[in-house]
Formats: sequence, C-alpha cells, structure tokens
Amino acid sequence: MVKEKKLRLRPSARDKRRYFLVRASNERVEKAILDYVGVLGFSKSAYRKVVTKDFSGKLVGSCLVKSLDEVRAALALAGIRVERVSGTLKGLKAKA
Repeated sequence: MVKEKKLRLRPSARDKRRYFLVRASNERVEKAILDYVGVLGFSKSAYRKVVTKDFSGKLVGSCLVKSLDEVRAALALAGIRVERVSGTLKGLKAKA
C-alpha cells in the first residue's frame, strides 16, 4: 500500500474568509445574495454555509473578505440582520 502525500496550500495562497452569524435559513441567505449581486457576484463572494453545532438556531456563513460589504448589504436589503462577523469560528463563538 502506497502512502500518498497530502498537498497543502501555503498560507499566502489561501482564501481570506470572514465568518458571519445570522438568524435565517440558508436558502433565504443565498436568495438575498443572488438578488442583490447576481450570479457572478455570488460566485466571486464564494459564499459557503458552515456546518457547526455550536450555534443553535443560527446560521454561520462565510465569504471572502473582498466581498463582505456586498454580502452584508444584500442581507440588509432582504431584512436579514448580521449579528456578528469574525475572522475565525473560534472568535465568532467567543463573541456570541
């Protein structure tokens, strides 16, 4: 059995992401972002739902730092309030 070496990205090549906490469903958040910035903006923001058990009843999403303002604006226009924003999940949990 051959042991394969796992390739890793250098820290400078990784995406700089921010995590945000909202009280809404994932479908509602995705629809809000798509309606405001469109399909191209949605893909540029690289939005992702983060699966975590630490935040009951809340959704943790993440996006790239460059498009955080656009994502926050899209959520605000849809009536979704962003409760917290942090650079790490650990920091988000500490603030919540």
